[in-house]
Amino acid sequence: MSDLAFRAATDLAAAIRRKEIGAVELLEHYLARVEKHDGALNAVVVRDFDRARARAKEADAALARGELWGPLHGLPMTVKEAFNIAGLPTTWGVPEMKGNEAAGNAYAVDRLLEAGAVIFGKTNVPLLLSDLQSYNAIYGTTNNPWDPSRAPGGSSGGSAAALAAGMTALELGSDIGGSIRNPAHFCGIYGHKPTWNALPQNGHELFPLMNPVDIGVIGPLARHPDDLALALDLLSGPNPLDAAGLKVDLPAPRTKSLPEMKVAVWRDDPKMPVGRDVAARIEHVVQALRQAGTEVREIERPPFDVEEAWDTYRFLLFAALNALQPDEPYNGMVQAAAGLDPSDSSEMAGILRGSTCRFRDWAAHNEKRARFRAHWAEFFRDVDILLAPICPTPAFPHQQEGEMVTRSMEVDGQSRSYWMQVFWAGIFGMAYLPATVFPAGLSAGGLPVGLQAVGPEYGDRMCIEFARAIGQVVGGFRPPPGY
Repeated sequence: MSDLAFRAATDLAAAIRRKEIGAVELLEHYLARVEKHDGALNAVVVRDFDRARARAKEADAALARGELWGPLHGLPMTVKEAFNIAGLPTTWGVPEMKGNEAAGNAYAVDRLLEAGAVIFGKTNVPLLLSDLQSYNAIYGTTNNPWDPSRAPGGSSGGSAAALAAGMTALELGSDIGGSIRNPAHFCGIYGHKPTWNALPQNGHELFPLMNPVDIGVIGPLARHPDDLALALDLLSGPNPLDAAGLKVDLPAPRTKSLPEMKVAVWRDDPKMPVGRDVAARIEHVVQALRQAGTEVREIERPPFDVEEAWDTYRFLLFAALNALQPDEPYNGMVQAAAGLDPSDSSEMAGILRGSTCRFRDWAAHNEKRARFRAHWAEFFRDVDILLAPICPTPAFPHQQEGEMVTRSMEVDGQSRSYWMQVFWAGIFGMAYLPATVFPAGLSAGGLPVGLQAVGPEYGDRMCIEFARAIGQVVGGFRPPPGY
């Protein structure tokens, strides 16, 4: 029965439809695994078992009557704590929000329920979703199932840990600086960061918001790429305000055959050098592609200035993150920014300028982004996928001292900025590009390494299709030892 927990969500949903397994039976299987394994992991931090049992029972009864709710009929799953579910807390790890009970569901949650899903809990996040680890003062620390002394990533770290440990069938996360992609890499699963605004963000919020957050997206995490594709189908589309006149029509993959694909490679960059473990997996995948007959191009990327691209991402990111800050901390940042030397080009200076920018400055950076988008659009005219790292190392040991922007990390014995790990996520997210992280094998120390398959705007299906195709060559998800 342990193999059942790791089957593809699409296969499990099909088995329920064929009545090979009941929704109640499958739910109890996952709940038993949560009870067995989550004491060591602390991933499923909000539990809604009673309501899930009642819904699973209804799913079985409906199927017995010949009623099918949708493609996820009776499938047990979890979602990131940041999404609203009526009657459950949404805190984003903020202690003052501990009693914040959602009055309604996020739009994406409603779409999952309409498709038949049985949502039995919510998974852990870092404070304000702002770290590459997942810990907070309300729910504590989530551990990586490959090594509990290491982080599972963030901010969708609970999502990735629960999937890797076989405690849920499917997950819904979010990403503004790698928060889907980084945990997928650290835990050895698949994660898809969609094209910006292709999936409605409504209800992924700490306070009510109608507008989408710039750069930020919601998206699926799974153990199998087919599950990403199904979730994308279910969740993509306009938000309620735009639904009367707009639609999201993601094109089919250009090709499903590795020999017909054109793949460019951006192996490394001085801005955030990758370690030997990640470099080795890139080389392994490149060689596998060549052996499969794929046209591999070592042209790396479009001819833009990386420093300018990073500055644009950093500026727009912190403008978005701090737009809704309470007055007191925001006014403190305004004062700090006013005291900066005009020649100060440090990371902290850039963060402060973005956090407190005037609209005139934001618009200038948004215009820069439009030019980067044009560069990428031209680049992808003759390239199907760009292969790139997502983080410089495999999962690192828990590090909870200090702030994200002041910590350091070790890459092959050299001290690097902890914060700069978001480089490989941000450089693409700033330009609204979709990316699928896929398992690329294990490091020399036995930890998972994932890589990004980046595509053109709205090329989401091509990214997922590449992840499926390369997974058949280099191997896809594997359960952590002991699970």
